[in-house]
Amino acid sequence: MPSYAAFIGHQPHLSLAELAATVPGFLLHEKINHSVVLFDSGVPLDAKFMDTLGGTIVLAEKLEDAKARTEDIPEILGKLLMPIKGKVTFSLRTLGFAPGTVRDFYRKSKLHLKKKGKPSRYVGNERVAAPSIVLRDNGLLDRSHGCELCVIQHAAEASTSPLLWIGITVGAQDVDAYTKRDMEKPVRDTSVGLLPPKLAQILVNFGVWLAKKNQSPGPMVILDPFCGTGVIPMECLMRGFTALASDKSEKAITGTTKNLEWLRKQFEISKTKAPSRVWKQDATKPFDAKAHPELAKGVDAIVTETTLGPALTKRPTMKEVNTLRSDNEALQIGFLESAAASLPGVPIVCIWPVWYPSKAPVALEKVWKAAEKLGYQAVLPPTIEIVDGRMSLLYRRPDQFVGREVVIFKAKK
Repeated sequence: MPSYAAFIGHQPHLSLAELAATVPGFLLHEKINHSVVLFDSGVPLDAKFMDTLGGTIVLAEKLEDAKARTEDIPEILGKLLMPIKGKVTFSLRTLGFAPGTVRDFYRKSKLHLKKKGKPSRYVGNERVAAPSIVLRDNGLLDRSHGCELCVIQHAAEASTSPLLWIGITVGAQDVDAYTKRDMEKPVRDTSVGLLPPKLAQILVNFGVWLAKKNQSPGPMVILDPFCGTGVIPMECLMRGFTALASDKSEKAITGTTKNLEWLRKQFEISKTKAPSRVWKQDATKPFDAKAHPELAKGVDAIVTETTLGPALTKRPTMKEVNTLRSDNEALQIGFLESAAASLPGVPIVCIWPVWYPSKAPVALEKVWKAAEKLGYQAVLPPTIEIVDGRMSLLYRRPDQFVGREVVIFKAKK
């Protein structure tokens, strides 16, 4: 089985869950410093697969030489770079080494290449690895103009000496593409909160995982009944999925429609390749398959960020939180009742709000019992541990007063 190292984002628990849900035959080996995951995959992974992940920054594949030492780094790099014609560019992505040691790796590698008659330059330095955009722009991912060597030193269980993991980077996030569809889309609504495209990708991947577990045949069909400005439907189209989107707000419907039309033009996504449909609908009311024939053809998964409530510019009081929670509980229960009645058996990936007053965080509670009565069972991808007793995953930046609780529901058998 091929082995990989994933350099993950600022929400490590969520990033690990995405890997566990998406990588065929995922086998976790180790988590290092909340920033790297070492794992085996049942199939080879490449840059195309990397582009489907929202929570992984860089993906590296382990090289076969299990007995390699740090002294061998220049020679290993040389073997990878010598077949490339002309001047080459290389980079080192390291973990577990002092900056001075990494500086020596760069210096000795460049000197080794010079002795071999290979002109070279390097990107990144001993303190900061080369950004993803630099790896992509300089041909280091497809090895057309160079490569990046990944070197990780980590503690070994039942051993006094550290272990060395050496691999080659095979994928890195396309930061330009994320920025383009996040910041340049024609409609952005800051009043309802902005769902990051990377998080939307993760949610969609959970939906794919659930659909596979349910053995849904044919291409993916995903419904977002709280579509807002269409971030989740946009990520569906990027994957070639059918995107069905609805919202009770006319403003949201107009915004989603414009954003999907813009995305199709910018990324050349035809309606034949990835169909879509947008309509006005209160998600707490039954979904009418007669009015919307696309629903009658079958939905593989509901993937949505319901509502986080009003945007908060300061830390809320407990009185404010109790009111917000009461209103949100009623909406979430209404939505689940609607989904259970009109789309029975369809799994759900959704986001609920978590408020952060001055004391402990406050999350939804009543909706859990309602979901169970409606026949839904909360699940997590394999190997993912339950945190704080909640069968969910948390997404929150330190400066936010409202966090996101990602909940994954499948229908009970």
